[in-house]
Amino acid sequence: MSEAMIRTDGLTKCYGSFAAVRDVSFEIARGEVVAFLGPNGAGKSTTMKMLAGFMAPTHGRAEIGGIDVATRRIEAVAKLGYLPENGPLYGDMTPRGLLRFFGQARAIAPDRLEKRIDAVVRQCHLSEVFEKPISKLSRGYRQRVGMANVLLHEPEVLILDEPTAGLDPNQIHDVRELVRKLGRTNTILLSTHILQEVEAVASRVIFIHEGRIVFDGSIDEFRAGTRSLDERFRALTAA
Repeated sequence: MSEAMIRTDGLTKCYGSFAAVRDVSFEIARGEVVAFLGPNGAGKSTTMKMLAGFMAPTHGRAEIGGIDVATRRIEAVAKLGYLPENGPLYGDMTPRGLLRFFGQARAIAPDRLEKRIDAVVRQCHLSEVFEKPISKLSRGYRQRVGMANVLLHEPEVLILDEPTAGLDPNQIHDVRELVRKLGRTNTILLSTHILQEVEAVASRVIFIHEGRIVFDGSIDEFRAGTRSLDERFRALTAA
């Protein structure tokens, strides 16, 4: 059995009497690429924020690489690259300046930092815009800058929340290719509304609806008995 790099156990987040996430438990092994699906408001982003340490659970436990995110957050997030939907970037910085700033914040040694900046710029195809202000970049390039920042410290685990939202077809293709390549060496949890993306990059689906997991299995199991992934999605969210 492969080592679990992402684990939740009874993860719950309440706002007063409303439970946004309810008793969510799953494990993702080293080297798996898992699609995290569900309708808007199902609890996907809330779960990801708890895994990334951005939000404390009301109950339950989240682990990255076997490390409890709540009690040992710095150690846990050292293993993690988290790309939130519409992740914040500093518009007056260039990609070079932003990557250097965050690399220094992560205490990456200067020699290693320059090598890592060169590597992620190549990996995310940023050389053409490397010296331009981020505020002047297209959404697709801004998304690439965010991805480069996520990869800078060579994390073992990636959590990507809607990484292709708002991109054009060419940009979506580029991001999917990058995720496929990263999936050869990284553990990835990917939230998306684009079901074709699931088939393109993932081997497993975790489906959440109204804060609870309603399906956890392979792509073939998810598709079984239906004509399309869209049909399965509708069936799982039917009132």
